[in-house]
Amino acid sequence: MPILFHSTNNNCEPVSFETALFQGLAPDKGLYLPSGYPVFSRKTILDFSNLSYPELACTLILPFLSGTISEQDCLHLTEKAYDFEIPLEKITGNHYLLRLDCGPTHSFKDFGARMMALLMGYYKQGNPEKLMILTATSGDTGSAIANAFQNMENITVIILFPRHEISTQQRKQMTTLGQNVKTIAIEGKFDDCQALVKHAFSDPDLHALNLTSANSINIGRLLPQSVYYFYSYACAKLSPDEQVIFSVPSGNFGNACGGLMAKKMGLPISKMILPTNSNDSFPKLLHTKIYHKVEPSKHCISSAMNVGHPSNLARLIAFYDGKMDETGLMIQNPDFDSMHADIFSQAISDRETQDTIHRFFQEHNILIEPHGAVGLAGLHHYLRLHPEKADSNQRFITLETAHPAKFPEEIRNILSFEPDLPASFTEQNVKEEKYEIMDGKYRFFKEYLLSNQ
Repeated sequence: MPILFHSTNNNCEPVSFETALFQGLAPDKGLYLPSGYPVFSRKTILDFSNLSYPELACTLILPFLSGTISEQDCLHLTEKAYDFEIPLEKITGNHYLLRLDCGPTHSFKDFGARMMALLMGYYKQGNPEKLMILTATSGDTGSAIANAFQNMENITVIILFPRHEISTQQRKQMTTLGQNVKTIAIEGKFDDCQALVKHAFSDPDLHALNLTSANSINIGRLLPQSVYYFYSYACAKLSPDEQVIFSVPSGNFGNACGGLMAKKMGLPISKMILPTNSNDSFPKLLHTKIYHKVEPSKHCISSAMNVGHPSNLARLIAFYDGKMDETGLMIQNPDFDSMHADIFSQAISDRETQDTIHRFFQEHNILIEPHGAVGLAGLHHYLRLHPEKADSNQRFITLETAHPAKFPEEIRNILSFEPDLPASFTEQNVKEEKYEIMDGKYRFFKEYLLSNQ
């Protein structure tokens, strides 16, 4: 039976992957989730070590596409999407760092954005209908989407970012491309950008624009992100009885949902550590069983995680048989006992983030950036509370989600030197930037969209 996709709000009919991909947000304002998952045996998962990353991606993603694409075509797309290294760096003993910062924009967002763009291009073959992609970004999503969709025919990409809360390098990765990529600096927070995008989707006056999203609210972004969990497990060459603990720095919780999807597909994850920065709505939810947004969101040096109300929290709650609507209202509590069994979360301050960058470089001569540092600090907290896990029969994999060169000011302040710039950064630094500056009021954004159709 084909896998259909249902809304977390459960007030509309399930749809195919292709429909979910182009709709982005469900008609009832919920987020799409698969109605089922292929489950792989432990032996099959161990045999994944014999596959290349594109082959593994094809194996894992194909079952969700419900016969809409051949295996040959799917493999062609994954080979095109993942033409870069994905190093799993051993730190010490059974601790690893998964470097997801080697793609074209040096962020883990490349994994979802490139595959999503290629799938949209595949399904749009021979269809001249124009498509407008709206994306809110707290840092890295915008550059990954801009790179993935640049020059795609009949597709306009509009990216909103908080004007004062992303790094210079992150901004330039979006604002120097031009052509079909348009960027808007919003005088506000990431949550303001995200609210504008969601408002536009629900506005009947904009229906003719054929809007869709490339944020992690789009299931097309999330499915590919489950792949590197399997890949890193295979690269660590675990024995059949070993489990893995992942530490995933979390902001909008799309990356976390990718890991939970991998767990549903059979990956033996014993714990998901989901640390946040000072935007701590989720750690508090786990502790108190009461959800409160952080309003306004707090500005932290791990800027891509400055999210006061994570959109993907609705998906995470749904994984545990709960229901949260798009406003953050908890309609039905999840199974908190199961959540506690699977997930640990801790808020990490800027000071601890800086101390982790410094200590990690001194102890291991490995340069990390603020988001990866939040992941490592979260793992440290977990092992401090559960020292018996340190020597247990499992591995620890922390996700490094961005290149340190995206945060040269922070690295210089902490370590007294600046990281080497990748060649793409050097090239973009001499290009002219073009972007709009806009008040966060919806009427201005709506006028902009109508004038750019």
